[in-house]
Amino acid sequence: MATQVWQQTSGNPDVETQRLATQPPVTRQIRSNMAAAVNDVETPLREMEQEQEEAEAMDRESDDEEGVGVDNSDEDGDTSEDERENEAEIQRLEEQLSINVFDYNCHVDLIKLLRQEGKLQRLRTARQKMSELFPLTEEIWLDWLKDEMNLAEDEPDRVRVYELFEKAVSDYICPEIWLEYAQYSIGGMGSPGGVGTVRDIFERALTAAGLHMTKGAVLWEAYREFEMAILSTVQPPPGSVPAREQQEQLSVQLERVHVLFRRQLAVPLLDMDGTYAEYSEWAGEAVPDAARQQYKKALQQMEKNKPYEEALLVSEAPKMAEYQAYIDFELKEGDPARIQNIFERALAENCLVPDLWGKYTSYLDRQLKIKGLVLSAHERAVRNCPWTMGLWKSYLLALERHGAEHPSVSDVFQKALNAGFIQAADYVEIWQAYLDYLRRRVDFSREGSRELEELRAAFTQALDYLKQDVEERFTETGDLTCNIMQIWARIEALHCKNMQKARELWDVIMTKGNSRYANMWLEYYNLERSYGDTQHCRKALHRAVQCTSDYPEHVCEVLITFERVEGTLEDWDTAVQKTEGRLARIGEQRARAAAKEAELQRQEDEKAEQRRRSKAEKKPQKKVQKRRAEGQDQFKKPWGDGSGRPQKRRRGEGDSQDTLELMETESEAPGRKAEPGPGAKRPQQEAPDEGQEEDRDDRSSVFVSNLTFALEEPEKQMRDAFGRCGAVRQVRPVFSSAGAFRGYCYVQFQDQLAVAEALKLDRQELAGRPMFVSPCVDKKKNPDFKVFKYSSSLEKDKVFISGLPYSCTKEQLEELCRPHGAVRAIRMVTNRSGKPKGLAYVEFEDEAQALQAVLKMDGMLLQDHKMSVAISNPPRRSLADATSIKPLGAMVPRQLCGA
Repeated sequence: MATQVWQQTSGNPDVETQRLATQPPVTRQIRSNMAAAVNDVETPLREMEQEQEEAEAMDRESDDEEGVGVDNSDEDGDTSEDERENEAEIQRLEEQLSINVFDYNCHVDLIKLLRQEGKLQRLRTARQKMSELFPLTEEIWLDWLKDEMNLAEDEPDRVRVYELFEKAVSDYICPEIWLEYAQYSIGGMGSPGGVGTVRDIFERALTAAGLHMTKGAVLWEAYREFEMAILSTVQPPPGSVPAREQQEQLSVQLERVHVLFRRQLAVPLLDMDGTYAEYSEWAGEAVPDAARQQYKKALQQMEKNKPYEEALLVSEAPKMAEYQAYIDFELKEGDPARIQNIFERALAENCLVPDLWGKYTSYLDRQLKIKGLVLSAHERAVRNCPWTMGLWKSYLLALERHGAEHPSVSDVFQKALNAGFIQAADYVEIWQAYLDYLRRRVDFSREGSRELEELRAAFTQALDYLKQDVEERFTETGDLTCNIMQIWARIEALHCKNMQKARELWDVIMTKGNSRYANMWLEYYNLERSYGDTQHCRKALHRAVQCTSDYPEHVCEVLITFERVEGTLEDWDTAVQKTEGRLARIGEQRARAAAKEAELQRQEDEKAEQRRRSKAEKKPQKKVQKRRAEGQDQFKKPWGDGSGRPQKRRRGEGDSQDTLELMETESEAPGRKAEPGPGAKRPQQEAPDEGQEEDRDDRSSVFVSNLTFALEEPEKQMRDAFGRCGAVRQVRPVFSSAGAFRGYCYVQFQDQLAVAEALKLDRQELAGRPMFVSPCVDKKKNPDFKVFKYSSSLEKDKVFISGLPYSCTKEQLEELCRPHGAVRAIRMVTNRSGKPKGLAYVEFEDEAQALQAVLKMDGMLLQDHKMSVAISNPPRRSLADATSIKPLGAMVPRQLCGA
């Protein structure tokens, strides 16, 4: 029946034209490319290839002979000037890349200019270099592929284009690139096996991107139309009787089209109902029950996925939350193909997110376990996020798990060492992973094997690398407890039965500052206990008692227990004598330290008491009263009469002259309040009158600090500085009891709107110092007001830069950081005088950009200054006294292990 329908529609031009007009643009394009094959029965494949080659020749004729993308319509003097400017810019970009080859934006700009100028060979070289360093985006790949397709003339050129397509589809899952690949392969159908090659490419495209709910349909339709075009070439002319062989070919080809329809209907894609209607119309008969059931099942699945697809369509990049929800949904559904598809879609838009790569590769390692798929994903992960040690470690494990050759594993490990990790501990961990791999290769039953020698050489190389390369960069090896040497010693003792080598390694470990820690000695003791002898166990414990300074009691207890089990009476006496003597000395040392601490505390208490007594004994002097007589009303009315001098504030007229004067909080150091001396009367609180409350309106006031103490006429200078912000109502400088200016004051405006303008003057220089301007907030009225404090925890989207030249400006630093991501904020660190410290904090849009900046900028030179760049992680302020001594009962060993 399907054969009859095909004969009827192929012989009716109106029906065929109507069917083509209702098809999608991609389908019409495939049909148009293969129209010649439908009209010529005897040589269909040759006609299709000829049409493809003619189209390519026409495209090549439209391009400039020197290259691609050149506009030949403008040859006047302006064009020549533009060309010279572009050439100068090209040379600048090439020079910049010679300095920093990892400058991604510089690569992109260079390729764009070379393409514009038609520099074919240089363009190819630039693209090749960039593709070796970075995965390319879909846009860059499509431009490159189209340029090379237009220039391909003979078979070797086509082979190179095929190789380029293979590289492109290996970077990311991109339906558009797969479609271009399949369409280009149609041009080679005339060669031996050409049709099979096209089908193979289409099948790979469907495997990679055919499940893409929004873009996968175009691949299915293109494949189906290709097979329909082939079907038209084996169809006999209307009215003729096909031969048996021809009838068999026709049946086989019809079945291919049927299978493609049924396969597509089994996949949840958008516009499934249109495909179902097209299949029903083409087949001319009822759709088989099995196909109908698969279609309904896929339709139900599409309805489940539709909310997640709609969320992706309306959200903005990077869409991480939406993709994560989609991934969780697919993981719950449990279809491996669909899980892989959504991971690939998420990674195409978030290729610089290490956690996403880690989840994807972990899923592939644990669930699919397909060698080619797993290793390809790991390779792409480290290529996108080379600074993430965890991805390299997983890659090494995956290579070993799938039986990769030793040179391949070693090559990946060397790339990991050159990846530029951001902390020393990462290098220790990647070395440990590689040493574990080498250890698993060794057959310890064979003495002196080549693998064993390679393992020992690798341990030596690891220690040298950490001491030289890592310590030079991070000022530490990252292996403070010598874990690598401990593992080496245990391997020598356990597998090689070489306790002499193990003891030598532990001697080195103890000389690296570890001899004062009890857990290190107990670790060595346990090694001797397991693989050594009693003599060396006793020797290790005696040395531990002598050297341990953190938890000597525990080491002494282990020695006593050991002698109870192993020792003679003489050994017991020696152990008791040594431990008692050691504990006695430790007790004396702690007593001296405690006495010293108590003495220091006593001295501090005495000084504090003397200050309080001196303050209480001071009586108001007549001189001071005269000097501050003018300011008397100012303390009674906080904003004074504009004189700017603080005045004494007395109680009511009936108060005795012996009553202690109360100084305002502002006249003391911030945070301290003046207290009356012993025996002084504590004044009663006065109820402020309405006028006073009005004058103290903080909403129209600002607090100005960090002013120089030598400022002359502070009130006048404050009025001059803040006069342009609005009408100044009051200026109240704060003075000490001796009449000296304290470096801060209050400025009150007539209008609250002036406060916003005044705050803009924060950090503006006045008399050689930046003045700090902040809102004036009454904490009693606003108890929830929080003073801004810079973060003291890990900030993954912010980098800390040190080693900057003092002449570096905020604009220069922003220009330096912009190529690595969108800069949200920059804070240049200065001292109180406003002079730079050579430090800065740069905040990026997200964590990936910050990590990229660390990778690219760390160690760069700026005006002959080597910058150090790291993720911002300010140290927390410790409230504990570093000199305090813990009670003996609170001391717990870091690792409790003993006999």
